[in-house]
Amino acid sequence: MNKQHSSWLWRGILLASALWLTACASGPKVRTDQAPNVDLSSYQTFGFMSELATDRAGYTSLVTQHLKAAITAEMTARGYRLSDDPQLLINFNSNVAQRSEVRSTTSPSLHPYSYYYYRRGLYAPFPYYQTDVETVHYRVGTVNIDLVDASRKQLVWEGIAEGVLSQQDLQQPRESTARVVNHIFQQFPGRR
Repeated sequence: MNKQHSSWLWRGILLASALWLTACASGPKVRTDQAPNVDLSSYQTFGFMSELATDRAGYTSLVTQHLKAAITAEMTARGYRLSDDPQLLINFNSNVAQRSEVRSTTSPSLHPYSYYYYRRGLYAPFPYYQTDVETVHYRVGTVNIDLVDASRKQLVWEGIAEGVLSQQDLQQPRESTARVVNHIFQQFPGRR
């Protein structure tokens, strides 16, 4: 690989990395939905469903513990009280999926053929381009939080966050969970 081609390749990689980091730095993509004609600020208390979607095999998972702690912090910061007889029941789920993406980068090349293809080489009337193809594997995490009116057994609000998980997210699940739940609750229409 010649020096000029290497320079173009590294510029492309740095630009792609900068764009990727900028996209990730903004946090997860959050979507919310609310039942019509429901005033979430009228509720006073909250609690959690007896069987949460993240619990399996009859025990409370660490994911459940992290999500409960983060949601409790967000709800109490907004003036809601945790109660054994709540007006709002909260359920949540999380999922991590492995994804792959094929990326191709086209860059100019001075020597598309071997050294001995000298008759065309640098004297060709048009530039040659080389395409580099790379497969990137990554993990996408999704967190879904449902608020249910306990008396009517009706979903009144839902928040969903989805984003690419970094190695730091995987190594610090409690902190990552708190950040994601905070991103979701930034769009919560109830008390602030």
